[in-house]
Amino acid sequence: MELAHIPLDQLDVSALNMRHGDKAPYIDDILPSIRKSGVLQTMLVQKKEDGGRFEIVAGRRRYYAAKVAADEQGNPSEPQPCGILVGDDDADALEASLIENMARLDPDPMTQYETFARLVKEGRSPDRIAEFFGLPETAVKQRLALGNLLPKIRDAYRRDEINRQTIRLLTMATKKQQSAWWKLFSSEDEHAPQGQALKRWLLNGDDIRTDAAIFDRKKYKGKLAGDLFDDASYFADPEQFWTLQNEAIAEKAETYKADGWADVEILARGSYFADWNHEKVEREEGGRVYIVVSHSGDVEVHEGYLTTKEARQRQRRKERAEGGQTAEKPVRPEITKAMQNYLELHRHAAVTAELLGQRDLALRLIAAHVVAGSSLWRIEPEPGRADKEAIANSIAGSTAKMALNKERDEILALLGMKAGDRLIRQEWGGPSRSDLFANLCQLKTDDVVRVLTYAMAESLDVGDSLVEALGTMLNVDMANHWQPDEAFWQLLQGRATTNAILADIAGKAVAGQNVTAKIAGQKTIACDCLAGKNGRQKVEGWLPRWMRFPFRAYTRNGGTRIEEAAKKAKGLTSTK
Repeated sequence: MELAHIPLDQLDVSALNMRHGDKAPYIDDILPSIRKSGVLQTMLVQKKEDGGRFEIVAGRRRYYAAKVAADEQGNPSEPQPCGILVGDDDADALEASLIENMARLDPDPMTQYETFARLVKEGRSPDRIAEFFGLPETAVKQRLALGNLLPKIRDAYRRDEINRQTIRLLTMATKKQQSAWWKLFSSEDEHAPQGQALKRWLLNGDDIRTDAAIFDRKKYKGKLAGDLFDDASYFADPEQFWTLQNEAIAEKAETYKADGWADVEILARGSYFADWNHEKVEREEGGRVYIVVSHSGDVEVHEGYLTTKEARQRQRRKERAEGGQTAEKPVRPEITKAMQNYLELHRHAAVTAELLGQRDLALRLIAAHVVAGSSLWRIEPEPGRADKEAIANSIAGSTAKMALNKERDEILALLGMKAGDRLIRQEWGGPSRSDLFANLCQLKTDDVVRVLTYAMAESLDVGDSLVEALGTMLNVDMANHWQPDEAFWQLLQGRATTNAILADIAGKAVAGQNVTAKIAGQKTIACDCLAGKNGRQKVEGWLPRWMRFPFRAYTRNGGTRIEEAAKKAKGLTSTK
């Protein structure tokens, strides 16, 4: 005979059962016990010839009572303990039906525990006890597990003060946890968790099964909690689990990239992969890999997908290419439009501030503007328009901008003008050109060059490749002009980019351990590292690649305008 738990909805009463033709049996005497403890005595079944269902040879009343209890609980598929008869002879099945009541076992789980405990004390093993009573060995171990409970908890269960699901979960608890739970249970003011709430309480809020781990289990040094009643075990230290799991997820992502996938996107923990909004695409055609991580630790990988919008754009490019038109290169920049504006303005301010001390170079720039012209050479100042108020405030408070304003006010004084006036403007409201010329004639050549240098700095285009070329030629150290501020962190977007910046600040290991954390959480860790807060070692003098000269991107997707300007700047040569 083979012992197994079979879903209730896969069972039928066999024609070989002695009472097969009778009406529904009387079950009122056993229904309360089955409601409370389930079917404890094994039903004897045979497998049907079609192989999909089982026929009950012995245990008809238990079957009907289990159906009523399952319907009340809304679980028609509740697994039931069954002994599967292996023999093909119908006589064997009929004989089993006749003798199935010869060895009965008290249905109360606590009484069963006491019976089994006495047998163990006398030297019987769980498998021998299971064989004698016709039970699965797991069922015997479940009853013996009740012996780990505090006596006062067992007594309360015997008095029906604790339900069956709760008592099962308490067998997972340590003695310390049981004592803490009993204190809550006995209190008039406190509430003791029960059912699934109790499982979360025992496991520190995380219901993470050990089979969810994709890392080597030997690396986990914490405790495990075992649930004999669903043959599962759980990680009792969720923080250690997530550290190891995130490292393994990051390694898996790197493996996919090494295998030639264009992009691997790790969704935030608990996010859902909307397959209805994606289309299947081969790796060679730019398909992306999505790694989905549930709050319970399970990892699911979706290989070869693009969003429906991306897939349609790709199809249109393909059709244009087939028609002889130039196919557009798919662009998915790592930097948003607002972030580009922020970076360009800060880089421009720093370069123009450094240019103030390079008068010979400024003269040559002026010559270049006079000959080739520019969008600003009328002449008028670079307006430095900010897309957001936060960007405008960041630029206004920067050391580079303050250096420019200080130089402007000193030059205005040289020219006999008021502090705060605009030096360059289309509609001049100050001295006439003749008066200004007369003033300039009274100045030393160095002062005139100083005026021209400032004029060049104030009329240098934001985002121009010359900004990138000058930044490299002047070895501009952005650390002298910029520090990460609130606007920078607000504008930083994208999971892959944020994780890359976290790796740049805190190291690849920390970034890998937090690869599934939300973007806000990753930003917090990065800020803690820069400030040396919350136990993080302080990182000094960090500059993002975006703020260095020459400009560098973090991902293959690049930074669009700034990156293009930096590429053009590579071809420019000059001397200071």
